[in-house]
Amino acid sequence: MSRRAAVIGGGVIGGGWAARFLLNGWDVAVHDPDPEAARKIGEVLDGARRALPALYDRALPPEGRLTFHAALEHAVDGAAWVQESVPERLELKHRVLAAVGRAAAEEAVIGSSTSGFKPSELNAEGARAIVAHPFNPVYLLPLVELVGDDTPCARADAILHEIGMYPLRVRQEIDAHIADRLLEAVWREALWLVTDGVATTAEIDDAIRMGFGLRWAQMGLFETYRIAGGEAGMKHFMAQFGPALAWPWTKLMDVPEFTPELVELIAAQSDAQSGHLSVRALERLRDDNLVALLRALRKADSGAGAVIAAHEALLPAHHTEEPGAEPIETVHRAVPQSWTDYNGHMNEAHCGELGAQATDRFMEMIGAGPDYVAAGKSYFTVESHLRFLQELTAGDRISVTTQVLAGTGKKMHLFHRIRHGDTIAATVETVLLHVDLATRRTCLPHEDVSTALAAFAGRHAALPKPAAR
Repeated sequence: MSRRAAVIGGGVIGGGWAARFLLNGWDVAVHDPDPEAARKIGEVLDGARRALPALYDRALPPEGRLTFHAALEHAVDGAAWVQESVPERLELKHRVLAAVGRAAAEEAVIGSSTSGFKPSELNAEGARAIVAHPFNPVYLLPLVELVGDDTPCARADAILHEIGMYPLRVRQEIDAHIADRLLEAVWREALWLVTDGVATTAEIDDAIRMGFGLRWAQMGLFETYRIAGGEAGMKHFMAQFGPALAWPWTKLMDVPEFTPELVELIAAQSDAQSGHLSVRALERLRDDNLVALLRALRKADSGAGAVIAAHEALLPAHHTEEPGAEPIETVHRAVPQSWTDYNGHMNEAHCGELGAQATDRFMEMIGAGPDYVAAGKSYFTVESHLRFLQELTAGDRISVTTQVLAGTGKKMHLFHRIRHGDTIAATVETVLLHVDLATRRTCLPHEDVSTALAAFAGRHAALPKPAAR
């Protein structure tokens, strides 16, 4: 099958699916009768183009082609994945999924973004869909709950991993799957707290984001409570807090009466809490915060960050052409928002970080990568010089080219140019010495590393030396 996806329904979720596929190199065809669909998806894409590449220290594939189609059949034609994201009305989903099933290839994955319906309900009138329930924003959050037959779910699993997502197979059909059932429990209790005058919407949100929400982002529920049990672990926690389950702490089996007065109360408190910000401003704030959290988790290889790290390992680190006489590209990536300062441009410290990334990548290219380091040898930086020539801002696509100025004996001398388009934004000149990690003293590199480094130095010997060093 081709790397082509079809999105049926271009709202917030459909637009997020389109962005996730597009930015991972897939062509995307959209069908939505809404005359504003192109504008709405364009705005979602603007946010995705700013946020998703900032998660990675390597470049995502070239963006796919986005098209809009008046006929559902034209959108679905040739698609390897078709995602239905129409409103949560079962009769509407029956009509749409039946049409998709007639038009889509037999081997195509047909996924529904439904947050509550089961596959048996979706397919009651002859459709062949699985549940592929994502979370907003789809282009940043990796989780997709998969419910359905094994064969299409297996195909879906492979594709979702390819585009950097985390498929979670739900063991059996159940209303609202897994995550939304947990969210529903919290939502019910929150509505009671507001109804009873115990807390406002802002206070409830503060209780989550200042406390257990931060724990859940990295450890979920059960690992968090395992730690709460101390050295004795989960058994101690259950023994200590288990009896509280019988106490009337919550009202999970009851729902406050959904009256116009309750709607007005919630809406008024929500307006007071964040009505001064537009929805787009809130989305941008959310995305910037998610990028920062996910990058921190990626560094720790924990939670959703581990998904990003695994996906990044599949991305090409640099172009695959044979190295020639020109400086070699060692970094290609976007500037994350977390690298910017109060002036709105990239902090100078991250120019040094880019130089370090370029050096690490070049070390891999000459055979001195992670396996070499694990075997007890490496290069240590002994001197660096940075020049700042042009501002860089969040979202800028940048590359680093590396020129070898010297590479004999224990010494490696590199010159990195940080580029934004045709402009050199900064340079990093670095001198490194080869070190035995056991003795922490300099030593000669292995012969294959020395030979590879000397080959690069020889190819670059005729290049002009940097003007200002």
